[in-house]
Amino acid sequence: MYHQPVLKNRRTLLERAEKFISDIYFTDCNLRGRLYGDTCPLERLSVFVSPKRMSYSDAVGQQFQPCKVGDTFGPTWWTCWFKVSLTIPESWRGKEVHLRWESDGEGMVWKDGEAVQGLTKEGEKTTYVLTEFLKDDEPHSTTLYVELACNGLFGAGQGSMIATPDPNRKFTVQIAELVVFNRNVRELLTDFEMLVDIVKLLGEEEQRSYQALFTANEMVNLCDPSNPGSFSAARDLAQKFFSQRNGESQHVVHAIAHCHIDSAWLWPYEETIRKCGRSWATVIGLMEKNPEFVFACSQAQQFQWVKNWYPGLFSQIQTYVQKGRFIPVGGTWVEMDGNLPSGESMVRQFLEGQNFFKTEFGHFCREFWLPDTFGYSAQLPQLMAGCGITRFLTQKLSWNLVNTFPHNTFFWEGLDGSQVLTHFPPGNSYEMKGKVEDLIKTMKNNKDKGRANHSAALFGFGDGGGGPTQLMLDRFQRVKDTDCLPRVQFSSPDRLFSELEADSGLLCTWTGELFLELHNGTYTTQAKIKMGNRQCEVLLHDIEVASCLAWCLNKTFSYPSHRLQELWRKLLLNQFHDVIPGSCIEMVVKDALEYYEEIRSTGSSLLNVACEALGSGDCTAVLNTLPWGRREVILLTGCNDVQPRLALVEVPSVGLSVIKELLQPTCPVTVTTKTDGTFVMENGVLQAVLDHKGCLLSLSLVETSREAISDRCAGNQFVLFDDVPLYWDAWDVMDYHLQTRKPVVEVLKPAEVGSNGGLRGSITFSLRISSLSTITQEVVLDADCPYLKFNTQVNWAEAHKFLKVEFPVRVRSSSATYEIQFGHLQRPTHRNTSWDWARFEVWGHKWADLSEHGFGVALLNDCKYGYSTYQNTMTLSLLRAPKAPDANADVGRHEFTYAVMPHIGSFQEASVIQSAYNLNFPLRLVPSAADKANWSAFSVSPAAVVLETIKQAEADDNALVVRLYESHGSSVTATLSTSLAVREAWYCDLLECPDPKRQAAITPTGILLDFRPFQIVSLLLIL
Repeated sequence: MYHQPVLKNRRTLLERAEKFISDIYFTDCNLRGRLYGDTCPLERLSVFVSPKRMSYSDAVGQQFQPCKVGDTFGPTWWTCWFKVSLTIPESWRGKEVHLRWESDGEGMVWKDGEAVQGLTKEGEKTTYVLTEFLKDDEPHSTTLYVELACNGLFGAGQGSMIATPDPNRKFTVQIAELVVFNRNVRELLTDFEMLVDIVKLLGEEEQRSYQALFTANEMVNLCDPSNPGSFSAARDLAQKFFSQRNGESQHVVHAIAHCHIDSAWLWPYEETIRKCGRSWATVIGLMEKNPEFVFACSQAQQFQWVKNWYPGLFSQIQTYVQKGRFIPVGGTWVEMDGNLPSGESMVRQFLEGQNFFKTEFGHFCREFWLPDTFGYSAQLPQLMAGCGITRFLTQKLSWNLVNTFPHNTFFWEGLDGSQVLTHFPPGNSYEMKGKVEDLIKTMKNNKDKGRANHSAALFGFGDGGGGPTQLMLDRFQRVKDTDCLPRVQFSSPDRLFSELEADSGLLCTWTGELFLELHNGTYTTQAKIKMGNRQCEVLLHDIEVASCLAWCLNKTFSYPSHRLQELWRKLLLNQFHDVIPGSCIEMVVKDALEYYEEIRSTGSSLLNVACEALGSGDCTAVLNTLPWGRREVILLTGCNDVQPRLALVEVPSVGLSVIKELLQPTCPVTVTTKTDGTFVMENGVLQAVLDHKGCLLSLSLVETSREAISDRCAGNQFVLFDDVPLYWDAWDVMDYHLQTRKPVVEVLKPAEVGSNGGLRGSITFSLRISSLSTITQEVVLDADCPYLKFNTQVNWAEAHKFLKVEFPVRVRSSSATYEIQFGHLQRPTHRNTSWDWARFEVWGHKWADLSEHGFGVALLNDCKYGYSTYQNTMTLSLLRAPKAPDANADVGRHEFTYAVMPHIGSFQEASVIQSAYNLNFPLRLVPSAADKANWSAFSVSPAAVVLETIKQAEADDNALVVRLYESHGSSVTATLSTSLAVREAWYCDLLECPDPKRQAAITPTGILLDFRPFQIVSLLLIL
């Protein structure tokens, strides 16, 4: 009697199972080779090729030319519309029939005028189901259209994903045919795939691994690929294995379908619109076939695009949102960068996003969703809480280059003490595929074992879109409760966080920023995008303030709410986390710069209209949009002045001042040339000494003679570094670049006096950075000004270089302070620990300060975000020169301003915060103003509280919203004084929903407000 041998060689059994399902080996006789049955050519295939993207209705009316499989199309970024005429053979009755389409471009199937499914080989979507069971009474002939984008899922990089796109790449349709799809083969293949992965990933030390191995081997024995009748016995074995259950304490994985789509990155904004259509149409198709399937989706901008371009698809999405299966998350207009946008920009991200979701879907989002952003500001918890969000999901800190973040589920505490429940999916990905590896990583990587027994597994192709597939769903279904693997349930973000909230007693708290120890070159890359962002943030602020004042003074003035919303949405779109960081292709940079130009052009017109409405007359006035009085030197142009001239003006807070008589400075500026070739500039506040190279040899406070520059050192020293990262060119600057420091010392034009003094003194000079690049700088000292300004022009044509400017100062402190959104924080100036030295390059906004008791130095800027402070040297990052994904990144002419400000006392006492605002927010000339006394609409005391925003309320045309924040890090009671006729003042959240239980007290001196450190307070003012 024959006895089947017992095989003990693990390797041969494993490889046998692998080869049985291989798509490379033995496909003539293995199971994989039986996935498709009979094939049939298309009846007719024709094409229309266009350099532009167009709507379906426009495309189908074009002239189509015959084409065939194997033809090439293009070039890159063009669009091909294929007309696909097909007839299914009668002999395929009872079969499942697919259109099989394989191309290196991204495809979309259109049927009866609607987008129905994406076809992207990289996204494992290469067939479209024509019928699951061909019947006699259903049409056998039909015509479909396939819209093919001449780009891949990740653009068209030359040689690598992040390389500059190849503009001349051609694209090919490799397969276009009808096939019989053998569903039973697909199901059995999935069983085998999961078993083989269990064998490999559990390893030899696990009993369960061997059980999976022997199960798979016996399935091979039972299964004859040429005889479908043998499949059921093999499937029964697999089902027996998968149905062996876990214990009750096993970790629970919440499988949440997702499709992360970068709003622009290695492709332009316009292509993202189609990526959304392809991905979301596919999702709707999966929902129709899988009743358990739910899908989480972020970014209101992308929903808006789909609404405009695919109204039928958007209507389907609305239906599934109401069913709780297509779930909007995030609450923001786009998944914005978490570092660089201003505080008010972040508020508007939530305001525009949440209002969109409320209007279109009936509810606000409860979760903030930002999985792929390069760090997270310490003010985000307060901003979330102010927008009705108490939960946060990301995973990007798993990319840390140096330190491993210690938690996956924890409470994140922000600058003001606000807390949000935060979850980092332990699998460290937002595009899992439903494989065994994903589940084991999710369970094993959980750093909060014993504290949190639930984790998310976000699955679906991402970054370039694509989303989930039926195969991913089938994989999860196999192992929903299988011994030795975590339990799996299809879930939603709300269900995940509800489970975490219900058992949160042991969770830890992380206080402060979530700093990503990677991608810190993004604080500097694409300097013109950075400048556009800062300038447009300032412009929109000033338009809103001027428009509110005009509306209050002149009831015929119409507040431009709709046009402002359009401009804000453009700005918010450019704050997407691959645009404002500069980690995008040149096409995206050009689009972003065009949006900034549109904001500047339209915004300037809106500002001029508002200023004209502030009064009419023959006088020139000056508008101050900031909440403190200002005494500054400005340039008067036009406005009855034949020649532009300087004037010292004094303007009240948030108000107007008519220029009647010239003010005299407390102490005129003097500029003196010394016999040793140095230059001395003085204004009664500061004394600066510069050499012929423009280096700052001395900077002292006149009143105390306190020197700011270190002994035997010079400030304003330009330095050049080699800047070659490990891979992510536009993203990363590595710590080793600091070892390549080279001072810029070659003088192109020695320093000379530009302006002799009076109201303004200046020194100009030029330096040669290299044979390709130069710097020209004007060093400016204005009357009564507490800082020395450096107006800088750089002609930049470098490759893989990093330009910075250094100020070694006579200050000793273990930490430096950096402005962030609505506040500031400290970071170390030493490198004691790995957490310290990982912050060798950090981000900040308008200012950074290094202070010891009684004295400090601040560095101010008008468009830069990258800083470093090591020991006593303060450094501002100016320009980078990466070559991927934009080969021309930052090449060209740049203009920017920075300033240095020594001060007595703390930076709070010295008004550093106010000075940085003053540098960024210019006083605005108001021509043809009425001859009136100075007028102020608002003022705030004490100085710790900043009035950041004045705008018309979203829901009430007769009300204003004002937003204030505590800027010093102190608990204070403040008074908001106003000359406007305010009847009532109500506290409201950041979405401008008033709290009916909290009316602010209005006293004869103003509105009284209590603040905790760094608290943001919004008020609804009823006029």
